[in-house]
Amino acid sequence: MRQGPIPGVRGRVRPLRLLGDPVLHAPCAEVTDFGQQLAALVEDLFATMYAANGVGLAANQTGEPVRVFVYDCPDDEDVQHRGHVVNPRLVERGGMVLRGPEGCLSLPGLEAGTERYDEAVVEGFTVTGERVRVRGTGFFARCLQHECDHLDGGVYSDRLTGWRRRRLLRRAARAPWSGGTPG
Repeated sequence: MRQGPIPGVRGRVRPLRLLGDPVLHAPCAEVTDFGQQLAALVEDLFATMYAANGVGLAANQTGEPVRVFVYDCPDDEDVQHRGHVVNPRLVERGGMVLRGPEGCLSLPGLEAGTERYDEAVVEGFTVTGERVRVRGTGFFARCLQHECDHLDGGVYSDRLTGWRRRRLLRRAARAPWSGGTPG
């Protein structure tokens, strides 16, 4: 059972940026102002993530090119993890490398087998500037790595090679949300 207020209830749902949008392919800027604007952005990110039925969302997926992401994601033991990280740094990856299905709110309706480590640690800050360290295993580790990739200007399709990449990009080009040119 979740404790405390559910984030995002005061946020507004923002439009999602889709594969091919330049904001998804450029590294995001560090957050320097830990004020009310940042708190409102985090609320909006939660509201947008929940509206899209996601488990994680990076700020640049809503057009804000700053280093912030939110998550509400289970690990492989069905323990739910919910929070946010400002100026995150992926400081540890380990365990086994597993290929598992991965999707993205910026590539709606598509997924592909993507290799990720099954353990990850991210360090950063809260909206109030307090240090935070988030450790994830299994699916939650995948989520942490995925969101950090976004803030570095990458999407999961960038990690694919060969036929997996070609197939995903063909499907993206034919998707109803696509302009016909894969990113």
